[in-house]
Amino acid sequence: MIAPQLVIERALAHASVDDTIVIVTDSSDATLRWAGNSMTTNGIATSRRWEVISIVRGADGTRVGTVSSTSVDPDDIEAVVRASESAARSAETAEDAMPLLPSDSVGSASGSENWDRSATHTSIDVFGSLATELNVGFDGEDTLYGFAQHTVDNVWLGTSTGVRRTFTQPTGSVEINGKRSGASAWVGTGTTDFRDVSVRTMLAELSTRLGWARNTVELPAGRYETLLPPSAVADLMIYLMWTMEGRGAQEGRTALSRAGGTRVGEKLTDLPLTLYSDPRASGLEYAPFVIAGSSSDAVSVFDNGMDIERVDWVRDGSVAALSYPRAAAQKFGAPVAVPGNNLVMTGGTDTRLEEMVAATERGLLLTTLWYIREVDPTSLLLTGLTRDGVYAIEDGRITGAVNNFRFNESPLDLLRRVTEAGATEATLPREWKDWFTRTAMPPLRIPDFHMSSVSAAQ
Repeated sequence: MIAPQLVIERALAHASVDDTIVIVTDSSDATLRWAGNSMTTNGIATSRRWEVISIVRGADGTRVGTVSSTSVDPDDIEAVVRASESAARSAETAEDAMPLLPSDSVGSASGSENWDRSATHTSIDVFGSLATELNVGFDGEDTLYGFAQHTVDNVWLGTSTGVRRTFTQPTGSVEINGKRSGASAWVGTGTTDFRDVSVRTMLAELSTRLGWARNTVELPAGRYETLLPPSAVADLMIYLMWTMEGRGAQEGRTALSRAGGTRVGEKLTDLPLTLYSDPRASGLEYAPFVIAGSSSDAVSVFDNGMDIERVDWVRDGSVAALSYPRAAAQKFGAPVAVPGNNLVMTGGTDTRLEEMVAATERGLLLTTLWYIREVDPTSLLLTGLTRDGVYAIEDGRITGAVNNFRFNESPLDLLRRVTEAGATEATLPREWKDWFTRTAMPPLRIPDFHMSSVSAAQ
């Protein structure tokens, strides 16, 4: 298998159209599974995926074609380039057409100084201490199921205008389900290398939650004062960020639209909450430049290699930004903003979730949400189910596990109604973990969270 840098240079040398972008991703992936207090499977896999993006410019417009390949045969490079160019010539005109960035326009953190590096790989050894601690847990009273994964993606990006950028992205997560006497609970955490993962702490939290379920409480649908833990907050705020596209808002298609423009500047809450993405956030880093194999309302192939900076989506309680590729930003007179691969909320107090429980006279504590789906894009109304533990709070203490519910809520409305935000902590979103793991959120107190119906899901 030839070096990824050579794939890019050979593909660019074969190119015969106006502009070409080549992206190569070398990945390695380690997995570990367990069920019924026994290890079941583990494995390691390596792969390469590369894309050629061809751009044909003409008097009648600009067209883009993209062809991807997993071939490691260097003799296939020219055929992939020709297929991409053919796709470009037959494509519809691109509304987001812009000149590609020149090589001298990217920042000092471009990665070009490390261009000739070799790929970094993971191995099954990354799970060493995790497996040891799990084996101790297998001897306990709870039946454990779960999954751990570690992926290292090495990306190289090159363009016909001379841009050369590279980045290594490690991504890891652990999820553990515990079962006891018909009750179920879940804990999970994200990581980059598993050195910061304490399985003993996770198992202790599982045991506490399963202990709460010794007593059960049946409650009807309704609006309840509800404490949302960081994981559930992450799932809801991720969906909000995904919908914060400037073009859709400008065209009146989203919940961030308003007559004559967008909701940027609108006050959502008096709490000083800030929701942001930052490629340099400690422990949650991601590539500080655009990597796009295709265009959407939020990102454009023409922006490949462009520097990514911190974006405050909500700042001090007000909507502060929407995502705009360069072309859309130019069209609507807005600043360029790139959707992030992490999401952080700050502005709460230093109060922990346990302290928020102790200060609650009567309410519910969620653990996780799942099967989240959009009901109405114009209000960002979402529906979904609670999962693996809803607990009743009475006079500052957990009194038992409650039946599951279906909920109907909008993340925007939740921010308008939140009455307390606690301490921000790194957390793993349950619903969107397969696509988005790098989050840090506070627990939130919602005075009237809408449990729209009782769910029979267990």
